[in-house]
Amino acid sequence: MSDAPPTLVGKLALVTGASRGIGLAVAEELQAAGSHVVRLSRSLAEASADRRTDLPCDVSDPAAVARVAARILAERGVPDIIVNNAGIFFIKPVADATPDDFARTISVNLTGPFLIARTFVPHLVRRGSGHLVTIGSVSDHVPYTGSTAYAASKYGLRGMHEVLRAELSRTGVRTTLVSPGPVDTPIWDAVDPDAKPGFTKRRDMMRAEDVAAAVRYAVLQPARVDVTEIRLMPTVYTARG
Repeated sequence: MSDAPPTLVGKLALVTGASRGIGLAVAEELQAAGSHVVRLSRSLAEASADRRTDLPCDVSDPAAVARVAARILAERGVPDIIVNNAGIFFIKPVADATPDDFARTISVNLTGPFLIARTFVPHLVRRGSGHLVTIGSVSDHVPYTGSTAYAASKYGLRGMHEVLRAELSRTGVRTTLVSPGPVDTPIWDAVDPDAKPGFTKRRDMMRAEDVAAAVRYAVLQPARVDVTEIRLMPTVYTARG
């Protein structure tokens, strides 16, 4: 007997950093697959629509995460899919990066995913099912000059994913790290890679929808399959980024 067609109908998905870029594309992809999606972002206004709930939240703020988590659990229940996507990015030589630059990057890119995981994972474990997806980066395994803070956050995120994968083994909770190379999103606006030699041009970058499709693939696999990591790169790629 063949498996039933994969579907997310009746599932609850939570996506952070979902107001634009990869997070927005992932939220739209999961909603199109049938799930109710809770989108979190500092810039979102509270709103609801068909199979979508928008809630403002700074995921680097423990109190804000606690408040929004309590509301989600009370009003929607335990998520089936959690996508830790929120992140910030800049390029500066180490001497030009300020302590505030570094601290803010670690706070959003690494502490935020930790807060989301520590809040919701125990609920997934108690239920015996769920899927935690972490959006990493090529910078979680390849060093690039000018990316001290970003690399520290993404290498740390990879480490956290690996530990969670080990801790959650045999609990029924699956974990996936999606590590894309350069994706044409607004995160590149301040960098202007088209004007810099050695950078992948925006026309050659992947699209946010490509990463969203990888997330959809991972979460739609049957329960017996754990897609632990997906790496994506543009077909045309410049070594710098």
